Amino acid sequence: MHATATTNESPRPGRHNARFALALLGAFLLVFALLAVNPETREDWLLENMLAVAALAWLIPSYRRLPLSNLACGLLFVFGVLHEIGAHYQYSNVPYDRWFAAISGGHSLDALFGFERNQYDRLVHFLYGLLITPVAAEVISARIRLRGAWLFLLPVTFVMSHSLIYELIEWFAASLFGGDLGQAYLGTQGDVWDAQKDMVLATLGSLIAQPLWIWRRARH
Repeated sequence: MHATATTNESPRPGRHNARFALALLGAFLLVFALLAVNPETREDWLLENMLAVAALAWLIPSYRRLPLSNLACGLLFVFGVLHEIGAHYQYSNVPYDRWFAAISGGHSLDALFGFERNQYDRLVHFLYGLLITPVAAEVISARIRLRGAWLFLLPVTFVMSHSLIYELIEWFAASLFGGDLGQAYLGTQGDVWDAQKDMVLATLGSLIAQPLWIWRRARH
């Protein structure tokens, strides 16, 4: 079981198309602009989007050096849109239950599953693991030849570590700003184990995604 550095030997899973990536970037920027209008709380929206802007600042210039596959670009786009919805409404206030009632004849998703809190943030943490793990795996495998158990473990631990870092950033921001803004950004909704549950959900999503990515990689 070992991983060795490489620059061009690792297989690149999936095709990439610069026009497709540019179209998704344009679509995301449009969504970003639309959901920037009258957010629930402007201060919370700004905090939520600091990392999104930082991610774009890294992804855009790095695309020339390491073009992502169409699949990876699509996964990033979906996750980005979901995040922008959370930033607009404030994660703990996203009205998914009202949307579900509108398309299901008045039924409540929360009542159906016995949810006692807004679950949108939990969903996005799970989808972070599910959607971002293949992207992380693609980037890592393009730079490092992964073999054996490392092929599975390194992308998963990458996502786990970033999930932990995000929870620490949330804690630091909540401590720094305090008050309603700190609580809104932290989004625990009264659950003292919120951070741990979020990290577990991200890990679960990653553990589901990585075998699928390995299977897809083997086919190419």
